[in-house]
Amino acid sequence: MADRLTAGDTAPDFTLPDDKGGEVSLSDLRGKKVIVYFYPAAMTPGCTTQACDFSDNINTLHREGYEVLGISPDKPEKLAKFREKDGITIQLLSDADRAVMDSYGAFGEKKLYGKTVEGVLRSTVVVDEDGKVSHAWYNVKATGHVAKLRRDLGLA
Repeated sequence: MADRLTAGDTAPDFTLPDDKGGEVSLSDLRGKKVIVYFYPAAMTPGCTTQACDFSDNINTLHREGYEVLGISPDKPEKLAKFREKDGITIQLLSDADRAVMDSYGAFGEKKLYGKTVEGVLRSTVVVDEDGKVSHAWYNVKATGHVAKLRRDLGLA
């Protein structure tokens, strides 16, 4: 597992497939603030809660100049079903080999039902207009995370 990112680090660039058959590159979003969040699996209760919460807040986040990218190891086809089933309005990206998660420190050991396992660490990294990390949170809770993120970023 790569080290966790902290404020001031250069955000690792990536290009990943989205759920609509295209590709999204972080470098193409230079000049914008980008919220990159990592979640374990589409269509699971916590991940659905979090994705719907980001979707419900997307207009406010856009108004404040933020783009939102949700990244999971799910294949694009599953992400498309997730979008359709739950009305997700944020961009969903597939990191099937978990290389991006690893480069962001969002994959590694975690506790699951009392056991230590390897998996996706629910994490959020905010990248500024210059490609630098402004904020990074690891092992976040799905419920209430977007409200906390908005408070921490000073958003209404």
